[in-house]
Amino acid sequence: MNIKKTVINLLVALILSPIVVYVVLTIARLAGSNYEMTHGETWIIWILMAILIQLSIDKKSS
Repeated sequence: MNIKKTVINLLVALILSPIVVYVVLTIARLAGSNYEMTHGETWIIWILMAILIQLSIDKKSS
């Protein structure tokens, strides 16, 4: 197991996660929806999206 590669993949996933979430929310707002999220909800979505991105990165590199 390559620790350096794992840490880089994790950091990439954590950086891309809020970008993806806010892009989806912006598209929803442009379509007329209005979403209000608390800090806890935002944190949970951020972590779950990071896990999804991490799994996608692992699938592509395999």
